[in-house]
Amino acid sequence: MDRRKKYTRMVLKDSLMQLLKQKQISAITVKELCGLADINRSTFYSHYFDQYDLLDKIEDEIIEDMKGYLSQYDFEKEEESLPMIEKLIEYFASKHDVCKTLFNEKVDTTFQKKVMVFAHGVFMNHWTTSKNFEEDASEYLSTFIISGSIHVIKSWLNNDMDKSPKEMAGIINKLINGGLFR
Repeated sequence: MDRRKKYTRMVLKDSLMQLLKQKQISAITVKELCGLADINRSTFYSHYFDQYDLLDKIEDEIIEDMKGYLSQYDFEKEEESLPMIEKLIEYFASKHDVCKTLFNEKVDTTFQKKVMVFAHGVFMNHWTTSKNFEEDASEYLSTFIISGSIHVIKSWLNNDMDKSPKEMAGIINKLINGGLFR
């Protein structure tokens, strides 16, 4: 992709994130988005179908990045769980503004659901097989761990990342592997 296309997509993504801080995706128009990005509508439509398509692409890009981060780790080795969680949290920190916006309850996006589905797949394929959980219990355990982890990360993002990624990874890892009282 050439530099102009990259620049156009970056400006559109940034503009959408800016608008999502103020209103729902359903209240954002392509005209408004193009005005903020200072591009014409035909340029927008050469890249995206509509504002929902742009949002979907932003969310999918983050999920793909998360897949890349997770592919570096061996889920069967317990000593890799802390560095893996830390890397993911560092990624969320590097995309703080976007992730905070997409995780916001006031913003109607599918991001949290996409993260849940992705994480559930990873959990069911790797973690549960290495820990030998019963399949029916694994579904509930996965939902519990993933929901809790996402809400901890959301809280951390909303608290302006008041702890380092390493500290947050330690907290989440301890809760996942040791529970409350270990």
